[in-house]
Amino acid sequence: MRLLFLILALLATPAMAQPTGAERAINVTLDTLHEAASKADTKRYFPLYAKDAIYIGSDAAERWTLAEFRAFAEPYFAKGKGWTYKPRERHIVVTDNPCKCIAWFDELLDSESYGTSRGTGVMVLEDGQWKVAQYALTFPMPNDLAHGFTDQIKAFEAKAKAK
Repeated sequence: MRLLFLILALLATPAMAQPTGAERAINVTLDTLHEAASKADTKRYFPLYAKDAIYIGSDAAERWTLAEFRAFAEPYFAKGKGWTYKPRERHIVVTDNPCKCIAWFDELLDSESYGTSRGTGVMVLEDGQWKVAQYALTFPMPNDLAHGFTDQIKAFEAKAKAK
């Protein structure tokens, strides 16, 4: 009787969703992106972006085309200085359109410099490879800290406007 219950329980348990081929390829692209950034590897890093990619940094002024982002990052990379973000958790959604050529993702990242951060973005299938079309880096903030921190941002922005 116990064996019968065990078999029925196993049959009733939904199978773990296995990543699709697109999701696996997107994971490889994003993992390679983070690895290349941590090694300041210009030759591997920038080709992972789509031709018309946008990078949105954590500062409100950081919305860059790929050329602008490259101009910002290359001097750091040339000195061997990259940035290290290790993915902790990632979610990927591939669109249900006929081409299956657009996806979006969000990932929680760990950084020695900043602790927990979040990357979100859009991926496109370009020339048979998944590329980052948009990447945004943010710092998720606990709601209990939001008012205190946003008050600091407001004060900072007011001071900057006054100059």
